[in-house]
Amino acid sequence: MDRLIYLDNAATTFPKPDVVHDTVREFYRNNGVNPGRTGCDMALRAEAMIHDTRKRLSDFFNPSLAGNGKGKDPNRLVFTLNATMSLNLIIAGRVGRGDHVVTTRAEHNSVIRPVNHRVRDGGAEATFVALDSEGYVDPEDIRKALRPNTTLVVVNHASNVTGVVQDIPAIGRVCREAGVPLAVDAAQTAGVIPIDMAAWGISFLAFTGHKGLLAPTGTGGICVADDAEIRPTLVGGTGVRSADPYHLEEYPYRLEAGTLNLAGIAGLNAGIRWIQERGLEAIHGHEMKLLALLQDGLSQIRGVTLHGTTRLDRRVATLSVSVAGYDAADVGAFLDVDHNILTRTGLHCAPLIHEHYGTAPRGTVRFSIGPFNTEDDILAAVKAMETIAARKN
Repeated sequence: MDRLIYLDNAATTFPKPDVVHDTVREFYRNNGVNPGRTGCDMALRAEAMIHDTRKRLSDFFNPSLAGNGKGKDPNRLVFTLNATMSLNLIIAGRVGRGDHVVTTRAEHNSVIRPVNHRVRDGGAEATFVALDSEGYVDPEDIRKALRPNTTLVVVNHASNVTGVVQDIPAIGRVCREAGVPLAVDAAQTAGVIPIDMAAWGISFLAFTGHKGLLAPTGTGGICVADDAEIRPTLVGGTGVRSADPYHLEEYPYRLEAGTLNLAGIAGLNAGIRWIQERGLEAIHGHEMKLLALLQDGLSQIRGVTLHGTTRLDRRVATLSVSVAGYDAADVGAFLDVDHNILTRTGLHCAPLIHEHYGTAPRGTVRFSIGPFNTEDDILAAVKAMETIAARKN
């Protein structure tokens, strides 16, 4: 079989750097015990690795308020299983009965569904702000949507459908002026483009490990700013003060319960170190160069429609298209079976943005580029799409 061309990195990056696989195997083999529960050397090494990962990620996202004199508290970086779990914890911990939440029509179901459940089951209210023709949110529309009872604004940093990157600094200014906390879904941007929570006014950053941070699945977290708080909604064992009948209030225990994914966090540690060694800008620049090549090639194929912005700034390397005369699923199958190219088809768990572009209910074909893709991969994808489109156009 010809070499697999993997262009579904918005779902999960593949392959991972070798150091990630090696670190998971070796660390878990040598230190695979329960951190924070015993005083043996293996447990202490496991706890030290977890603390180092908290600190690396905290430094990476910069949640500390400028000039507060406290520095960054790595314990406000809490681990979860993925961005979906992080967003559930944030939304459930900030939005109660009678509260109002503002979000957008660019969101993933990891925001849409928790918000809708708070409305249907929890007595809350919600506003979904519209997008412009390119898929961007006007920060002033966020301002107009705010109410006296608004307790949270939730915005996805980059669309997993079109790759558009929202103006989080401007949205953050709106939220700061109104005194409303801002939660950002960084599933598509953590490890891909720089994020500065303090400068941008982000109260809660939800991230996953298995995408841009190049970690195993089952890893993610929330970075909580110095001046932000979340009500705990997940309770249980912490290994600390076990006689206390109620869950602990301090971070990270406030949002963590039970045994952590030690092997996954070791891989997350290796992934962020790999990114820092190579440089975020260099990795993103490589991906965007390939996106420009892909976008240019696909735009010249008769019958192929590109959805969302075609600008290359404020963007990540994700592109959704339709092919006239075809269902998106059929195009994806042809790419897979005939050309050994893996993409993602359908609604991508983001139905509202597909409604915005008129691509619901069948969705689009999504190409998403990662750090290990090459120019040859892109040229092969363009050639394959030319072949497929020519059959009906």
